[in-house]
Amino acid sequence: MAVQGRRYLTLQIIAVAFAVLYGGVVSSYVRPPPRKTLFLRNSDDDSSSPQQVHISLVGEDKMRISWITDDSSSPATVNYGTSPGVYDNSADGNTTSYRYLLFKSGDIHDVVIGPLKPNSVYYYICGPNSAQEFSFKTPPAQFPINFAVVGDLGQTGWTNSTLQHIAQSNYDVLLLPGDLSYADYIQPQWDSFGRLVEPLASQRPWMVTQGNHEIEKLPLIHTTPFTSYNARWRMPFEESGSDSNLYYSFNVAGVHIVMLGSYTGFEQNSVQYKWLEADLKKIDRGITPWIVVLIHAPWYNSNTAHQGEYESVSMKEAMEELLYKARVDVVFAGHVHAYERFTRVYNGKADNCGPVHITVGDGGNREGLASTYINPKPEISMFREASFGHGQLEVVNATHAEWKWQRNDNDKPYASDSIWLKSLSSDPACKLP
Repeated sequence: MAVQGRRYLTLQIIAVAFAVLYGGVVSSYVRPPPRKTLFLRNSDDDSSSPQQVHISLVGEDKMRISWITDDSSSPATVNYGTSPGVYDNSADGNTTSYRYLLFKSGDIHDVVIGPLKPNSVYYYICGPNSAQEFSFKTPPAQFPINFAVVGDLGQTGWTNSTLQHIAQSNYDVLLLPGDLSYADYIQPQWDSFGRLVEPLASQRPWMVTQGNHEIEKLPLIHTTPFTSYNARWRMPFEESGSDSNLYYSFNVAGVHIVMLGSYTGFEQNSVQYKWLEADLKKIDRGITPWIVVLIHAPWYNSNTAHQGEYESVSMKEAMEELLYKARVDVVFAGHVHAYERFTRVYNGKADNCGPVHITVGDGGNREGLASTYINPKPEISMFREASFGHGQLEVVNATHAEWKWQRNDNDKPYASDSIWLKSLSSDPACKLP
């Protein structure tokens, strides 16, 4: 092993030791045996070839294309068009990189393309001379629209099963409420994760927010949190007036989606709180009759895992009233490695004008499932199951949407929970004066 490689490995071991000491990767409950963690290596010897390609929405008619190359001379250029091999349009962007201990990332390219037509297929290449063509479909401009929702994804055999099931669905946008790669300080695992999700993430926009496994902050030796996440998964925060990649909002086909940060300041005097308050006030329910919010640490949870955590209890205390007064329809969370759906709820009680809270921290992470629930089951908890899986939210029109959750049953998707929802903006009983 090269000297640099030995030094890197030594520091990574120290990093994990710090993490264990400070509780970063240790949990207080026993999980069933997980499936093996995967590691996908770069299969292309060409250092200028794009890898880890993923796309995300920017405004209502643009798309951000992100990818990594090992060649520092490769430009951030995307050529694209509506026919295979015919690229009538071109756009340039930015190239960055980051360091984490002795690790230096490849070149991270970031290009925004558009304006684009809704519900249309585009073909594109990353870099001016790339031989590999990708394609994506833009979301529709109006209902219906279908969201795939999955949290705590990781990169295990279970993750692979979940991704295969998502690929079989006809979704327009994927929403991920935190805990992406489970790299946990080991930076090459971020590259592996990018390669694992590329087949899906290069074809449909992936909109994500951060979880605790994205923090990667180490006392004394790496004091900046979210270094890798912010560099690799840039979201459209500026467009919504946010000053941080950790929280933002966007509109798509009649739905206003708010991505919140459970692991950055959220108290009532915080920047995030003030941004959220202003963002919710600007929503026009005539244009976006539905509001969906994503957090990582759930505010409602009847699993024995992650009970009483500050990010859950205090964030709920600070922000729940804002969401209630805005008549938010659904709140998705991760963190707990199981599935649970609550009734419409506010302040701990059933409330027909409160949001439905749904935990989907069951994507396939390496830590396994959180299989123990509190009994008796709270009356506000409608369905709970410790299985890996993912959900689909199909917003049919301005008044109705269908939520479905399917578990990975021996690698076959099995429909396990579903419910029809009515938008609060269409409910006369929930109109605010």
